[in-house]
Amino acid sequence: MRNILFILLFLGIPSALTAQENETLVKIGMEVPDFTVKMFDGQTIQIKELRGKVVLLNFWATWCPPCRMELARVEKDIIERFKNQDFVFLPISRQDSYDKIKAFREQTGYTFPMGMDPDRKIYSLFATASIPRNFVIDKTGKIVFMEIGYSEESFKKLIETIEKTLK
Repeated sequence: MRNILFILLFLGIPSALTAQENETLVKIGMEVPDFTVKMFDGQTIQIKELRGKVVLLNFWATWCPPCRMELARVEKDIIERFKNQDFVFLPISRQDSYDKIKAFREQTGYTFPMGMDPDRKIYSLFATASIPRNFVIDKTGKIVFMEIGYSEESFKKLIETIEKTLK
């Protein structure tokens, strides 16, 4: 019995490690998929309009604890840090309604722009599961960095990638 459990665990670990990769539909070096997002304030943004800028595309949700931890750091550590550069932070809420996002913004005090993807149409161009997800897009529209989840180490690497891509 122990041997069977060991074999199942051994075979399952590589599967778990590659599962998140299999959920990702884009690759580094690819051009960012074309989309238009409706922002919380009613405006729309086409990703192609942001060519010439480095874009941090972030998929998150109001109910997601790692997303909330990451967003709590964004204003100071990303938005403020890169505010006078050719940089755009584009967070898109996956599958949240306008009312949920409104309540979340009121609760947290966030005022930075937020996109809405209530039916996952935009998200489905990039992945099938797992948030938070970050994609750094260079000035030519190519994906240069991707990450899933949130940790201190991954957030530091994200900032370093943005700095390097802006140079």
